[in-house]
Amino acid sequence: MNVNWILIIVIALVGLLVQWKLKSVFAKYSKVLAPGGLTGAQIAQKMLNDNGIHDVQVTCIKGQLTDHYDPTKKTVNLSEDVYRSNSVSAAAVAAHECGHAVQHKEGYAPLKLRSALVPAVNISSKLSMIVIIIGLLIINTFPALFWVGIAMFAMVFLFSVVTLPVEFNASKRALVWLKSSNSLGEKEAAQAKEALGWAASTYVVAALSSLVTLLYYIGLGDRR
Repeated sequence: MNVNWILIIVIALVGLLVQWKLKSVFAKYSKVLAPGGLTGAQIAQKMLNDNGIHDVQVTCIKGQLTDHYDPTKKTVNLSEDVYRSNSVSAAAVAAHECGHAVQHKEGYAPLKLRSALVPAVNISSKLSMIVIIIGLLIINTFPALFWVGIAMFAMVFLFSVVTLPVEFNASKRALVWLKSSNSLGEKEAAQAKEALGWAASTYVVAALSSLVTLLYYIGLGDRR
C-alpha cells in the first residue's frame, strides 16, 4: 500500500469523524434556545433586512443539513428543522446562509469565482473518472486523453479550494451579525461559533480529499 492510499484512507476516516462530530454538535445546540426566541426563518429575514437585502426570499426545503443559498434564484433555502426552530443551531445556520447572500450583494470575489466554476465543475465531477479510466486503458496510444481527465478532476479540486474562503467568510459574517444584532448572547454566540467551525471543517476535509485523490491519479499516469 503506497503513501497516497494511506492518506486517502486516513482522510476518509477523518471525514467520518468530522461528520459525526458535526451532527453531534448541531443536535446538542438544537436543544438550546436562542435568547431572542426568533426562528431560523426570522433570523434569516432579519439579517437580510439589516444588510439592505430585499430581493432574496427565505424558503423552507426538505432534508437535514440541506441548507444553502442559491445565487441564481436569490433564495436562502433552510431545512425544515432550521426554518421552524428557535435554537442556537438554527440561528447559526440561517445566519451563515444569509452570509452568502451578503457576499453576493457585495460582489465577494471568491463567491463570484466559485459561481463561475459551477457549470464546468458539474461536468467535470461526472465525467472526470470515466475519462481518466479510459485514458489509462489507451495511455500508450493516446496519452492526451488521460491528462484531459486529470485536468477535469483538477477543476473539482480547484472548486473545493475556492469554496474554503467562501464558507469561512460567510460564518464570520454570521457570527459578527448574530452578536451585533443581539440575536445571541456571548455564551450562545460561542456555541454557534463551535457549530459553524465543525461545518467548515467538512469543506477542509473535502479539499484535502480532492488533493490526495488528484495526486494519486497523477501518480498512476507517471507509472505507465
